[in-house]
Amino acid sequence: MATYEHVVQVPFRQLQSEEFQFKGKWSRDFFGNDHPVVLELGCGKGEYTVKLAQHFPEVNFIGIDIKGSRMWKGATQAKEMNLKNVGFLRTNIENIRLFFAEGEVAEIWLTFPDPQMKKTRKRLTATNFIESYRRIVGPNGIIHLKSDSNFMYKYSEAMVNENQFVVIQKTEDLYHSEILNEVLSIQTFYEKQWLDRGLSIKYLSFRLNHGEPLREPDVEIEKDPYRSFGRSAKE
Repeated sequence: MATYEHVVQVPFRQLQSEEFQFKGKWSRDFFGNDHPVVLELGCGKGEYTVKLAQHFPEVNFIGIDIKGSRMWKGATQAKEMNLKNVGFLRTNIENIRLFFAEGEVAEIWLTFPDPQMKKTRKRLTATNFIESYRRIVGPNGIIHLKSDSNFMYKYSEAMVNENQFVVIQKTEDLYHSEILNEVLSIQTFYEKQWLDRGLSIKYLSFRLNHGEPLREPDVEIEKDPYRSFGRSAKE
């Protein structure tokens, strides 16, 4: 992927010595336009990023993951399709504040993240991550969560309620709900596997506020009785 112009891979040591060149300038200098920026965190093979870009040509989409072998598929698809509003960034999600300026991002998608049932701080909707999102997402920015995990959904719902974020839409069974639309019906390789297992897909979207200190919810949530497919699964 080092030859792909729409893929960014920056050594962490470089970020420690100099500011990232596209920070605050993704739309203008990377995409060459003034369109809003939307991220998919933990994008895996990048299918959702690519399909979102197809649906919304006036929005810039960036898929983020640490595993280049995963992103290669989506990056290659975007190149073959000549999509000009797709980029990929290889980094740990914990580092995103080094790559994006305050208020630079309009929305964030979290598609089937690991629920991290034993490690709260590693959940992508834990308050430490939400605080990072608040630093880069503009006022009233939107977070989308799509998950097969009841644990992840219930925890995220509790976190949203605890911090009085405004819920936009939510459902515990997306494909039997009234909110299903063309965008939410996009299915990744992994999602198809979970649906084949007979699992329901959960969806939650909410608006961030940027005022009060964040609080972790004090709740007991039943753990999922199954294991998710590994992200190294072969297609």
